[in-house]
Amino acid sequence: MKRLVLSLASALLLAGTGFEPAAAQDAVKGKAIFEGNCAACHRVQEQVVGPALKDLHKRHEEKWILEFVKNSSKMISSGDKKAVEVFEKFGKIPMTSFEGSLSDGDIKDVIAFLKEESEKPAEAAAPVVAPTETKVDGAAPAAPVNIEWKAMPPTTQVLVVLVGFLLLLVLLFMTIAFFQALPLLANLYDRPALQNTFMARFIKLLRGDTSTITGKHNGALMEDHSYDGIHELDNDLPPWWKYSFYATIVFSVVYLLNYHVMGGQLQEQEYEAEMQAAAVLSASHGGGNANEKTDFKPLTDVAQLEAGKATYIQNCAACHGQNAEGVVGPNLTDEYWLHGGDVNDIYKVVKFGVTSKGMVAWQGKLSKEQMLEVSSYILSLQGTNPANAKEPQGEKAK
Repeated sequence: MKRLVLSLASALLLAGTGFEPAAAQDAVKGKAIFEGNCAACHRVQEQVVGPALKDLHKRHEEKWILEFVKNSSKMISSGDKKAVEVFEKFGKIPMTSFEGSLSDGDIKDVIAFLKEESEKPAEAAAPVVAPTETKVDGAAPAAPVNIEWKAMPPTTQVLVVLVGFLLLLVLLFMTIAFFQALPLLANLYDRPALQNTFMARFIKLLRGDTSTITGKHNGALMEDHSYDGIHELDNDLPPWWKYSFYATIVFSVVYLLNYHVMGGQLQEQEYEAEMQAAAVLSASHGGGNANEKTDFKPLTDVAQLEAGKATYIQNCAACHGQNAEGVVGPNLTDEYWLHGGDVNDIYKVVKFGVTSKGMVAWQGKLSKEQMLEVSSYILSLQGTNPANAKEPQGEKAK
């Protein structure tokens, strides 16, 4: 009797919660289906080959999503307005048909996964840690106050504007008073004891006397320095020139100490350090030059080809077919190639992609070894003639 009561209670509890464990399991299953079939061309938050799928369940009805995933080409040819709009917006690249490979339940599981991902709250930015304050008399430190202009009462805003205007008036008045007092200051600093001070020169400069910068011309002729009617005057160098020269002397001393005494990096050392840093950064981000030359040889080891097959099934089959027969992408089992049929050509396409034709760049997502494995696996499929193979595209390999 006790077991019966517990069973009834459990059943009522599950009924009251709407069977949430089953819904959660659907999302988990949908994630696996999404990663195995859709992740090559779609992301939840960002656009790749196809559109970002966040809030897909809000943008389209479930029935429409089911039909589009199963056979988008059929919907486009029938003139479905939404299907045609998506097709034209994303480079007229048809979506892989999953009719026969995914059931309605599988697609609904994927929708459940996308709904769960879409409704996740955005990750909060890391909180700014305020400096710790010492408690006074056991009281908690006061929280920092953020003052926003819009949040201020109108009277406070008017008062702040008024105070700022008054400060501006005071500054303007002091400036006018200073220039009005310049003649008096000039007379004060024209005394022999003060006329060579910095303040005296500054006041003369404000009054338009630039001799502090340009120097004075005494007009004295230098003896025996007259040629063809041209006379050389015995004037001092302008102060601005002398001050610039003194500055270069100080700079040269600092430069010498920094780069030749204290171990500072010279130009060649800086260049080498920057090139090393760029190489590390490039490697960590899977970078490289699309025109780089490689001399890889096709892998023949069975274990490596199996690894390449696993990588292919997970990442490439959605567009090229489970047997490389070609779906959205071209057939990879014939002798015709759009970008060359050598293992290095295939590796380059896998690494850098062909954005104009919807081919994703896999650098940064796959390692160098994985890209070489999948390139070698593709070459191993030559001549397998799978069922429903797509017509040849490109040029015949030499």
